[in-house]
Amino acid sequence: MKPRCVAPAYGKGVRSRQRGFELANGLPFVASDLAVHQLLGAHTVADSQRLQVALGRIRRASGDYVGKLLAIDPHRVRSYSKRHMRRHCDNQKSRPFRVGQTFFALDPDTHQPVCFTTATSSRTATQASIELFGMVAEILATPPGELLVLADMEHLSAELFDYVQLHTPFELLVPMENRRSLEKQLRAIAAERFTRRWAGFATAKLPYKMVRSEAGPFFLFAHRTGERPDEYQFGAFLSTTDRDEVEATTLDYPKRWRVEEFFNAHQALGWRRAGTMNLNIRYGQMTMALLAQAALHQLRKRLGEPFSGWDAAHLAKSLLAGLDGDIRVSDDTIVVTYYNAPNVQRLRQHYEHLPSRLQSEHIDPHIPWLYGFKLDFRFR
Repeated sequence: MKPRCVAPAYGKGVRSRQRGFELANGLPFVASDLAVHQLLGAHTVADSQRLQVALGRIRRASGDYVGKLLAIDPHRVRSYSKRHMRRHCDNQKSRPFRVGQTFFALDPDTHQPVCFTTATSSRTATQASIELFGMVAEILATPPGELLVLADMEHLSAELFDYVQLHTPFELLVPMENRRSLEKQLRAIAAERFTRRWAGFATAKLPYKMVRSEAGPFFLFAHRTGERPDEYQFGAFLSTTDRDEVEATTLDYPKRWRVEEFFNAHQALGWRRAGTMNLNIRYGQMTMALLAQAALHQLRKRLGEPFSGWDAAHLAKSLLAGLDGDIRVSDDTIVVTYYNAPNVQRLRQHYEHLPSRLQSEHIDPHIPWLYGFKLDFRFR
């Protein structure tokens, strides 16, 4: 595919001739798919992971993470690769389709992603999670015992529990699959071991030894619902540490579902589909999407309601693609003028006279990828 060109703007008052490319005016070309493919392919998986760690540290310093809870979740991305891959089915009415495996870590208190990892179809959730924990530890630098990891049943393995307890500062909480053997074990717990918390709900906490585990002991958090013995129903969670089982299972663990809310709102940025199994390109493309999500999060905070609650697709269609503007060059500064922008007064506070604002914070306002020009904004 040949690169599509945008007429450069020399002098003042020349507007873009390409709808949707207002901010590209003044650049020599719009990159083609092939150029982007080659750019991403030239960078390794390790390059993308280092970029994620650097971005995560900046976001931690900016207050984007509370750092008390961490939700991890496998995200199956539809893939159009012709390679042999795992197949996934959303429901019984649809045909299974190829998926690429992606594993995300998210701060559920702020709904913000920390980092992710991806792999070929042969990689297990345990193997991916171990790599993910290493990146999270570099980003959050959490002291031992201060961060609880919330995972699903796919992460219930002796290997992962041993690794978390022996080699990380984290704590891990995972629900146990309600099999007959587990239900029999829970029903055998003496009634006096349960503590009634409120009507129809009681809990018990017991030491637990996993088969094939070299660490432990771990702790089983059992919960019982129902008021009469013939109505009792049981469930359980497994934890690497002894902690308050009521707070962990009823207040903390439900926040894990915010991972799904995050994907529903933001996967359109670049986590909806995987077009290649080249891991360098996939890591690079999805890491760029992580950068875009972080930038949009800052924009949402500056715009306020209702824009802060819009998902990525709605924001792109109704706001970013709905703005009119022009670009002028004044001395060494590219001046972008926006018309009909929302919440103009709030935007002016943050973006007008941007070079001088940056200089006051001892930040060089010259932008390397804009040929050393400064960037400023006006709102009309």
